[in-house]
Amino acid sequence: AVVSTQSTGTHEMVRQSRSEWKADYFKKLSKHLVDCEKCFIVNVDNVRSKQMQQIRQALRGTAEIVLGKNTMMKKVINAQIERNALLEKLLPHVKENIGFIFTKADLASVRDILDSNRVAATAKAGTIAPCDVLVPAQNTSLGPEKTSFFQALNIPTKITRGTIELITNLTLIKKDTKVG
Repeated sequence: AVVSTQSTGTHEMVRQSRSEWKADYFKKLSKHLVDCEKCFIVNVDNVRSKQMQQIRQALRGTAEIVLGKNTMMKKVINAQIERNALLEKLLPHVKENIGFIFTKADLASVRDILDSNRVAATAKAGTIAPCDVLVPAQNTSLGPEKTSFFQALNIPTKITRGTIELITNLTLIKKDTKVG
């Protein structure tokens, strides 16, 4: 809600009470579940707020992103199951950090927009690796005095033209393992 003050002409944002916010969320998600026959279920782990803002801007007019607490989502879906029994298929997917992207447009075009906004993220300790991380066999351009560093890590090397060269491809992290 926006409150306008006449004397200064400025706008102040007034925060809704928790019960008002929940009621509005319930209406919003219910409306989308009824109006839109197509939706994406997206995992929003490791998505920064700036990236989320850019995705929302890119989807404006085409699709709407609805994020929220899983218990609220399940409550809304359970309330809508009487109208549409197919919604029951969504319930097993409402776990962890997910959101819905509702659209009436072509799913392929929305997916293309989402893919164009995908950003590679740095590996952080404790997260699960989404893909294998490999260091290819190559010349490192490091001098021979650094061989002890690679020997301590059991990485096979050879010296070529005064620089250290990695002999084999090296797997740093395997997919679906914890980054440590």
